[in-house]
Amino acid sequence: MAHYPRAALRSVLNPRSIALVGASENPNKIGGRPLLYLSKFGYKGRVYPINPKRKDAQGFRCFESLAALPEAPEVAIVAVPDDLAVQAVDDCAARGVKVAIVMASGFGETADPAAKAKEARMAERARASGMCVVGPNSQGLANMATGAILSFSTMFLETEAKDGPIGVISQSGAMSVVPYALLRQRGLGVRYASATGNDCDVTVGELACVMAEDPELKLLLMYLETIRDPAPLEEAARIACGRGLPLIALKSGRTPAGQTAAQSHTGALANEDRVVEAFLARHGIWRARDTRELVDAAELYLKGWKPKGRRLVVVSNSGATCVQAADAATQHDLPVARLAQETREGLARILPSFATTTNPVDITAALLTNSGLFGQILPVIARDPAADAFLIGIPVAGQGYDVDAFASDSAVFARRTGKPIVMAVPQASIAARFKAQGLTVFTTESEAVAALAQYLSHMDLMQRMHALPPSAPPMPRRATGETRMLNEADSLAILQRHAIPVVEHRLCYSVEEAESAMAELGVPLAVKACSADVPHKSELGLVRLGVRDVEALHTAFGDFDRTLRLTNARREGVLLARMVRGQRELMIGAHLDPVFGPVVVIGDGGKYVEAMPDVQLLLPPFSSDDVRAALGRLRIAPLLEGVRGEPPLDVDAFCQVAVTVGVMMAFAESGVASVDLNPVIVGARGEGCTVVDALVVEERAQR
Repeated sequence: MAHYPRAALRSVLNPRSIALVGASENPNKIGGRPLLYLSKFGYKGRVYPINPKRKDAQGFRCFESLAALPEAPEVAIVAVPDDLAVQAVDDCAARGVKVAIVMASGFGETADPAAKAKEARMAERARASGMCVVGPNSQGLANMATGAILSFSTMFLETEAKDGPIGVISQSGAMSVVPYALLRQRGLGVRYASATGNDCDVTVGELACVMAEDPELKLLLMYLETIRDPAPLEEAARIACGRGLPLIALKSGRTPAGQTAAQSHTGALANEDRVVEAFLARHGIWRARDTRELVDAAELYLKGWKPKGRRLVVVSNSGATCVQAADAATQHDLPVARLAQETREGLARILPSFATTTNPVDITAALLTNSGLFGQILPVIARDPAADAFLIGIPVAGQGYDVDAFASDSAVFARRTGKPIVMAVPQASIAARFKAQGLTVFTTESEAVAALAQYLSHMDLMQRMHALPPSAPPMPRRATGETRMLNEADSLAILQRHAIPVVEHRLCYSVEEAESAMAELGVPLAVKACSADVPHKSELGLVRLGVRDVEALHTAFGDFDRTLRLTNARREGVLLARMVRGQRELMIGAHLDPVFGPVVVIGDGGKYVEAMPDVQLLLPPFSSDDVRAALGRLRIAPLLEGVRGEPPLDVDAFCQVAVTVGVMMAFAESGVASVDLNPVIVGARGEGCTVVDALVVEERAQR
């Protein structure tokens, strides 16, 4: 994948001149819609329609060919089909066009190998000339600030355009304009709405780098169906992090069915979903689960808040709203703050005796007879040190209520606290009064809490990103596509070289050696056959635990030898190891992802790890704090601190081993392609941890 100087890509967002190959007089054709938009939305640059059969199109003078133009246009829209599009791209490259937007389909998004090869050759020739290609199968790009609407989407006719601080960029045409329309319905302005299509050359990540530089952008939304090259997204995240720009990505294909659909849509290659999750989190990018989550919290990001915590205070004139908000807060891990005694006493002096002065604060129907209650209690609540964010719910209001006073008081409260505040107001006419005061309003308390939780979690994620160590520089791996599995003794030896604590053990090739090792190590022992051909020894009966005498040792030797002969597996000795006791069996795994590089997996260990996985993924480099945070997301997390009289585990020791595995995987010199450490026996706090079973796959060095 080529990574162009960003100066070349900036021209596609704000081009001084545009050519349209396949220009049409009909504004409802793909070749006619961009001309309509360039005129309608006030584009000030030069427009060159290319159509040898017409003298003009929609009031613009037509030209016979690109070669006939008075200058090389910065950007060319290619709106002709199939082979004509391929030829047009070649013509653009020859004419010195900087960026070609190819709208034609029938290329890499299909299952036809010939179509995929045609797309690859087209992109390769364009790159050789120094020209960028957006697409093919692109619906186009749009910049509301300049009127450069280089798109054929009907959405820009159906939804009133308004420039604003939000950008949308997508591999899908529909998902470049659906979020745009939803945001506009909320009254939010959108600057960019762009679709890169098949990403045969310019990727979403590369275009995101340019958009992230825009100083007026406050939020960038992305829709991804595949990530072929993570480097541009990493760079976009770095730029965004530097200026505090939040990035939200909806990465589809969470399920096998979704991955299959994506592949048929844009020619996307399926990414392993858990790795995608870890990659996005590693770079401070919030992953939305669906279109609604992509846009619902957008307005919160535009407020300029600097949240300090997650403790929520709920205020409503309805007990039901209070209860439902508390339930939603718990579901989204927003602690319902305990109000200070001084706050509760202050509220009690204002509210009627039957109102609730604890959090959630239920001011009851008394609001109907005393519209000043909001204005009186909000300043009291604002002073409470436990309050980090607020939800105000007004499920019912209207005649008899001074709604304008409620809205005004809430707005003053929001300005004075400078803390995140959301409203839950189901009545549209009432909600409009609060929106007019600049407040963020949702229909239900569950929607409000979900959006607030996303925003606060994302702000926390971005803060953690600032504290992360810099990414390791790309290092050439010695990968040839060939690997070899090591036996357990060799696997343990590699771990020891990297200062990872492993069980004390001896590799024996005869019964006599084993008897001597037994005397040295003591009993009981774990006795295992050693063979690189048998990764899962217990399934073949090649593991004996609790061996205490020479007779059992002899029996194990004989049984192992017969089994390995029957399976034609290599016989590489017998491993004797001390039996290790601890509090819990955990696991650490790692492998080289073909797209994202080293990936480390931590989680609950033991023989049921595949049947009942409880794991978290991390991308190196990461710290012990990152490992600890990941452990906290496991289902077994409460057990790590000790339960029912058990001591807490030595989590610090485990975290250090995981970090060491990450370092080992990040550098080519290790030669390790994958590692499976299960179980890792973790003792009580201060007792450390020990790897008792290891499987390492090594890359074969090139000859």
